[in-house]
Amino acid sequence: MANIKSAKKRIIVARTRNERNKAIKSGVKTCIKKVEAAVANNDKELAAKELVAATKAIDMACTKGVYHKNNAARKVSRLAKLVNTIA
Repeated sequence: MANIKSAKKRIIVARTRNERNKAIKSGVKTCIKKVEAAVANNDKELAAKELVAATKAIDMACTKGVYHKNNAARKVSRLAKLVNTIA
């Protein structure tokens, strides 16, 4: 355990940020699963709606620094490509 006050604060801040990042990543994964489920059911309207929600969640995570911008762009691109495969 840290003895210095600043080190103790760093531990608390790191824990707080870790929990926040974990919650954001979990939300993004949920949105991605919803899009994939809609695609699996061939529901283009629902998939498009969920794609918008997932894109927003991914962009917000990118803005908060949870994901790198290229990682976020790759996730959005793959989801859009998946939704576009529905006939």
